[in-house]
Formats: sequence, structure tokens, C-alpha cells
Amino acid sequence: MSTFKGSNSSRRAFMRFLAGSPFFAAWQLAARPQSGQPDLPEREALTGPAIASPEEAINVFDLEAVARENLPPAHFGYITTGVNDDVTLRANRAGFLKFQIRSRRLVDTRKLDTQIDLFGNRWPTPIILAPAGSQRAFHPDGELAVAKAAKAHNHLQILSTVTTTSVEDVIAAREAPVWFQLYPSASWEVTRGLLKRAEAAGCPVVALTLDQATAGSRETFARFRKRDSRVCTDCHPKERNGFLQRKPMYQGLDISGLTGVLTPHLTWDFVDRLKDATAMKVVLKGIVTREDASLALEHGADGIIVSNHGGRGEETGRSTIESLPEVVEAIQGKIPVMIDSGFRRGTDIFKALALGAKGVCIGRPYLWGLAAFGQPGVERALTMLTAELEMAMRMNGAPTISSITRNFVQRSDAS
Repeated sequence: MSTFKGSNSSRRAFMRFLAGSPFFAAWQLAARPQSGQPDLPEREALTGPAIASPEEAINVFDLEAVARENLPPAHFGYITTGVNDDVTLRANRAGFLKFQIRSRRLVDTRKLDTQIDLFGNRWPTPIILAPAGSQRAFHPDGELAVAKAAKAHNHLQILSTVTTTSVEDVIAAREAPVWFQLYPSASWEVTRGLLKRAEAAGCPVVALTLDQATAGSRETFARFRKRDSRVCTDCHPKERNGFLQRKPMYQGLDISGLTGVLTPHLTWDFVDRLKDATAMKVVLKGIVTREDASLALEHGADGIIVSNHGGRGEETGRSTIESLPEVVEAIQGKIPVMIDSGFRRGTDIFKALALGAKGVCIGRPYLWGLAAFGQPGVERALTMLTAELEMAMRMNGAPTISSITRNFVQRSDAS
């Protein structure tokens, strides 16, 4: 099954023609994914037609527009969707507006230092490539293109359990270790097999996903999928565990008893068992409360990623940026706290760092770049976000990451 549909140039011309139609504008309004940003064609009226090269992108939303043109409806819908009414997805964006930046003056910011340390490794920026599965659905090079982009700018990359490229091949393309994200299997033997393979490949950290215990109702994805006329059975076999059979990390493992990657019966005992089963650092991805942050410390977690799966796994209506302060307060600097979900701007990253995050994981922006232009698109997304972070540091008087303290932000509803 081909990911791309026809000539990009002809599709752009067609989209420009349709953009002038009031009927098409009304249809777009009804079908628009709730991303918190103006969608085509109303954005086109502000910025012009979709860009033709990554260098033309002004911000990451320009890459989203091209991704939407390039991808079949079901594949774009899979990136775009949240759960139910997409309330949490939209809350992740709206949450940043609840925090204002308190700028400082007369600070020399000619020389910036954006470096961070995580588990003894130094990275040039706090921007991390979040795990995202099935990346060959967005570009033929998939995770390999992302790994090469991460290598070009020396960004930390986290590889999904449901990657469409093996961990060994990704590390070879990255020419450096990556972290491994773990969907815990209902079978401990399968989980242990995944751990051993990631550890043998050289992954120093495993990020255990806790923020998707069960599959939510992804209504936006379902609506996009209805508009997709392709026959998809070649890529999506209907066998009981056909999804896992196509994922290289499950090769050689007995998955006959599995129906998917989600496990709703996990408890804190699993964290203890995981710690005992691997020499990798264990990071818990999906902690959003002070209570669970405290329990994470009790059970020996080495780090936390504050996450709600980009609004794809739950419908709480609460953004991760609003969850971050109480998690940081509970951790008291004992282990690193990272965050993901909804990050689109350098100022978003700046606010998270001010609230105590050590690193910020991005997902959709680099997937938009991947779908738009492959490796160069991923690089462009990373370059723009890094440049925006640096601009925020200069504008607000913070020459180093360590200088971005809690005093730089206040709640917008504060009295």
C-alpha cells in the first residue's frame, strides 16, 4: 500500500482551487481535527499555499499542512486524533496559555547554553524525540529517517515498541544508543524478550508507558478513515494478532496469545518486577499526579515523563503542562522529570523548563516533518523548535537552561 497519493504539485493546485469554494470551507470546518490551530483552507488565507520545501517552513504547522496533503486520510487521521471529543488533545495546547512568562531585563544573552544532562549523558538541547509507532505509515524511510535526523543534530531519540524498524537498525542509523519505550505485554515472557533485545542492542533506558492502559475511542481517526477509499488489508491483516506480526520487535517471540500491546491490569508490582529484570534505567511515562510521583520514587523509578499520550489515550481534559508542577514538587529533584504532549513552540518548551522539566519530548511536529519531507522535514522541525527556544531564552533573559527557573512563569489566572 502506498503512503502517498499522486503528485504533490497537482494536489497543491487542486487544494488551492478548492480553497476558494465556500462549500469546501464549510466541509473543512465540520471535519477539522481539533488541534487548536487554524486548519486548511483558513490557514491558507493567512499564510498562502502549502510549502514546497522544508526550508520554506516558518513554524511546525507549515509541516502539518504538507503532511495532510501527502498522507492518505486514515494515516493523517491517526496522527491527528485524540479520544472522544479530543478534549484532552486540545487541552494540551490550551494549557500553555494558562502560564505567562515573566521576562527579565538587562541580562547578557549573546552566548546561550542549551545543553542538558540526563543520566550522565550530555545533550545539546532539551528537545527529545518522543516514541511514536508505525512511522513507515508516514514515510517509506520511517524510523531510519528520524534516526538520521536525530544524529544530524544530536537529539535524544526514544524508539517505540511498535516501531516499523528494528532497534538494531535504528541504532545503526543513529550511530548512538536510543532509549526504548515499552508497551508492557500481557505475557511476561514477551515483555522480558523485548527488554532483553533492547538491552542487548545497547539501549540505556527503558520508558514504561502507563498512560494508555486501554484503547480509547478515537473518533477523529474513525471519521478520517471513512474517507479513505484504499484497500488496506495487505498492510493491516485481519488475523487476531496481525498488528504485532508486522512489528519487528516481536519477531522470534511467542505472541500467539496476544491480541494487542495494551495491558489494563498493571500495578506497581510490575514496576518492581521490571526493575529486577533489566539493567536499563527505568523511566515511567504517564505520571501526572503528585501521588503517583511519590509512589514512583518509592518503587525505584529512575525518571518520569509527565504524559497523557498526546491526548490519544485518555479523556481527562487536563494538560500535561498543568500536571507538571505537582509532579516536580513531589519529586524534589531526586530523579529527572521530563514531559510530552502538545508542545509546538519554543515558548512551550521554555515554560516547561521553568516549571521544572529537565527535557521536553515532541511527537507530532517531527511526524509532520517526516510525512512532509522525510529526514529533511524532521530536521527542519527540530531546527525551528531549537531556534524558537533560543529566541525565548534571549527575549526573556535566560542565557542557560539552568537559569530558567520557576520565577520565569506565573499562572495567567493568578491574582
